[in-house]
Amino acid sequence: MNAEMTGADALRVWFRLLRLQARLTGIVADRLKAIGVSVPQCDVLTTLTEQEGISQQHLAERLYVTKGNISGLVDRLAAAGLVERRSIASDRRSYAIYLTESGRRIAEQGIDVQKQFIAETLGRMDPENLLDFERLIINARDFARAARDGDGAGAQRTAKVSMRAGKAAILSKT
Repeated sequence: MNAEMTGADALRVWFRLLRLQARLTGIVADRLKAIGVSVPQCDVLTTLTEQEGISQQHLAERLYVTKGNISGLVDRLAAAGLVERRSIASDRRSYAIYLTESGRRIAEQGIDVQKQFIAETLGRMDPENLLDFERLIINARDFARAARDGDGAGAQRTAKVSMRAGKAAILSKT
């Protein structure tokens, strides 16, 4: 088997990845709609279950969205009674974001929706294939970071090391 992929092969995989991401997001969005939240709103709520009291700016950074985007999301969640803003004493212009009891219940339901979906999809994969898939995702993430930072050669080295480590881990299990 030829280990070299052509540009056309990479482009085909890229479009498959985009379509898969859209399909997964669409299915999860439909399921979250049933509990009354969107995917971005659920992201905010579930992130707050991990760390409450963070600023909107920190929340935006964790979710890879703009400060303007997070402000609108928090506005809608606060209006729905799912989060509350509290002043930060050291910075009167910033607010810490906290879940309300209703917000915590919805966040837990959102986590349950996602756990169920994972069980129906990734959870059905053979454990070895799942490990391979994770390794490939991490490699792709590293390449994306390197492309963002302008260090394509560094990503190539990182991916080769990751692939060797992943292969060694799989071989040690057999």
